[in-house]
Amino acid sequence: MIVAPKIRGFICTTAHPTGCAKHVAEQIAVVKSRGPIANGPKKVLVVGSSTGYGLSSRIAAAFGSGAATMGVFFEKPGEAERCGTAGWYNSAAFETEAKAAGLYARSFNGDAFSDAMKDTVIEAIKADLGQVDCVIYSLASPRRTHPKTGEVFKSVLKPIGSASYTNKNLNTGNGVVNEVTIEPANEDEIAQTVAVMGGEDWEMWIDALQSAGVLAEGVQTVAYSYIGPEVTWPIYKNGTIGRAKEDLERVQRVLDGKLASLKGKAWVSVNKALVTQASSAIPVVPLYISLLYKAMKAEGTHEDCIEQMDRLFRERLYNGNPQPDEAGRIRVDDWEMKPALQELVGKRWAEVNTENLAQLGDFEGYQTSFLRLFGFGLEGVDYNAEVDVSIGVPSLA
Repeated sequence: MIVAPKIRGFICTTAHPTGCAKHVAEQIAVVKSRGPIANGPKKVLVVGSSTGYGLSSRIAAAFGSGAATMGVFFEKPGEAERCGTAGWYNSAAFETEAKAAGLYARSFNGDAFSDAMKDTVIEAIKADLGQVDCVIYSLASPRRTHPKTGEVFKSVLKPIGSASYTNKNLNTGNGVVNEVTIEPANEDEIAQTVAVMGGEDWEMWIDALQSAGVLAEGVQTVAYSYIGPEVTWPIYKNGTIGRAKEDLERVQRVLDGKLASLKGKAWVSVNKALVTQASSAIPVVPLYISLLYKAMKAEGTHEDCIEQMDRLFRERLYNGNPQPDEAGRIRVDDWEMKPALQELVGKRWAEVNTENLAQLGDFEGYQTSFLRLFGFGLEGVDYNAEVDVSIGVPSLA
């Protein structure tokens, strides 16, 4: 079938297999162009490996460090007349590229929050790798079924406090700068968001892996977070998602203690604001990203997911110089948060409206980045040609 983008709200309901493969190949090329990652990991598990930072982590480990990788995700395969998800096609492309490079790659599709998935992955590690020396936790999900109680939790993106929150917002469908008002979360919504997006499942994964003896000595595990500038804090850092990220940091400290016997280390890496399937759902943030992209591209410091993850592995995790901040977090959002850059973005935030968005922001770059997530708008892909949408992930065949 011929596949075109179909956008509904902040999601694209179609994905292009060839375009996704090209996007993966471009990320691999970035990593390879920078040479091998010295002393990098060799056996890596990525929980949430099909899109965004998780996919880029898997690519950086495999093609920068020659690592054998296992990836866990929850994606839909394509059928004869219906597209699969972008994450499915990304994973298929990654495995194909890994095999061509002589690299081990195995994937698991299902509920990463479940005990059954943890057990399945552990048995595969025992059978194929013995142990893993790096565990990346990069899950982004709107809901979670608790593996012990069966309770279903749903996350919300809301401020915390007694008053509603109003700020500028970007309608990513038409480029209109408007206002959005969001009512505050109640205590149950806060607790449910922490249950979905906090650190409990990360801890459950590490506990299960450690109990099974499949964590190597010196193992490092990393979960991803974001802090951002004050303009986004009511909806992010000080909102429900921020409360979940605080729980992630709590768990990081707990895991440090648990991994001490292995001389291991847990990290929270604070990453840059980027267009991902997760970030495009957050009010206020797309407008900030548009302004940020314009400023960072102008000064030559813009990074996408793959540049961020390559730098995390190459310059922080595996070079002996992680450079943690006062809270013990790795900060690869350091270029984004430079005071002079934030001052410029803040000034433009105060001035931006629909009429001057093209001058002050990079809405075109935002849209391009968004479409690329789903395999659209990549050079060298014939989008008028028919394509097989039912391709499989090799290790899941």
